[in-house]
Amino acid sequence: MAKKSFFKSYGFIIFMLLGIIGGCVVGALNPVVKDASGEVISKGATVLEPLGTVFINLMFCVVVPMVFCSISSAIANMSSAKKAGKVMGVTVATFFVTAAIAAVIMYIVVRVIPITSGTYEVTEGEVGATLGVADMIINFFTKPDFVELWSRRAILPLIIAAVFFGFGIQMAGGKETLTAKILDDLTNCIMKVIKIITYYAPVGFFGFFAYLVATYGPDLIGDYSRTLIIYYVLCFVYMFVFFPIYARFGGGKGGAKVMWKHLFRPAAVSFGTCSSVATIPTNMEVAEETGISKEVTNIVLPMGATMHMDGSAMSAIIKVAFLFGIFGMDFGTSQAILAIVVAVFSSVAMSGIPGGGGTGELVLCTIFFPDQLAIAFPIALALGNLVDPPATMVNAAGDYVASFIVERYVNGKDWLQKKLAKKSEPNTTEA
Repeated sequence: MAKKSFFKSYGFIIFMLLGIIGGCVVGALNPVVKDASGEVISKGATVLEPLGTVFINLMFCVVVPMVFCSISSAIANMSSAKKAGKVMGVTVATFFVTAAIAAVIMYIVVRVIPITSGTYEVTEGEVGATLGVADMIINFFTKPDFVELWSRRAILPLIIAAVFFGFGIQMAGGKETLTAKILDDLTNCIMKVIKIITYYAPVGFFGFFAYLVATYGPDLIGDYSRTLIIYYVLCFVYMFVFFPIYARFGGGKGGAKVMWKHLFRPAAVSFGTCSSVATIPTNMEVAEETGISKEVTNIVLPMGATMHMDGSAMSAIIKVAFLFGIFGMDFGTSQAILAIVVAVFSSVAMSGIPGGGGTGELVLCTIFFPDQLAIAFPIALALGNLVDPPATMVNAAGDYVASFIVERYVNGKDWLQKKLAKKSEPNTTEA
């Protein structure tokens, strides 16, 4: 069997890297210029933002139907509703455990390394009505009209609708029904469309990073700078230390090695797009190459884009720690326990769209700083925008790694060894 050429194997990755590096260079050389009053004099490289926005919008438009079709198809085509329930149960448990681990690690770090050295003088502004618990539950999990489900801003309600639809097909006959077969075919066709869109990714990355560096580069100073450095470094440390542990646990011997062969692509796409949802297609591709079953990936990866938020859990902790420091408050054990619980659950609100729409920040500030809300919210929102790339990288790349763990509990702890053994079998059809 002829080996793939180096360019065929790594050409697309090289182009993605060139796009990212080129965008960073252009953004650094052409930053946004403001006058003394804060008015923009020159937009610099931010004029290239549309290049990145086109890529993200293309992904969003096709990902919404893909999420619905892939989840409902995965459940509908399973051998039984009991197995579908098992996959979902293990998936959710895995997400919450890893997010809690990430949040605890971040808390330990911010206690060991103080992230603020003084206070900020900020202008108090107006903040809209805070979110009540009932409103959060209603908005996170349901929509009042069917057409509102078909939006990237309603990914979680869409996933819930897809789950109900999938189990409904199971009750009507499962994989033997025409609906189940149509959904499976639709999922395959949508994946091909996404593959076409990804050819534009290097150009999109170039525009996005040019905009990112041109806009936020000058803000990396003082306490903000220290906080960002701590967060960025810890994200990579978490990825390089804990991802192999998760992969080894889920895949057994050789699990970490296989993970490293495929992790770069989802990590790069998620870092470049700042969207877990936009990374679903890439995660699907690498999971298939790894040998993870479709019945696992078609549930774990779309659900992970909304519910698996290790990076967001860490960012929630560092935002709270930063604000506690600014307001001169002690971030002690009791506050830490509540912060970790809130971080794990509120991280759901920050998925699917770049920057998370500020919902997660508002939830945190409402709980911890109700009396300083008008000051705390804009600070947390700014910090959230600056840490979004590495947070999304940990979130989305972690979805792929989490699928190792779910696969272990669904198809046995030696699933990877069986896949590797099958690949190493000689091709008897060759001369």
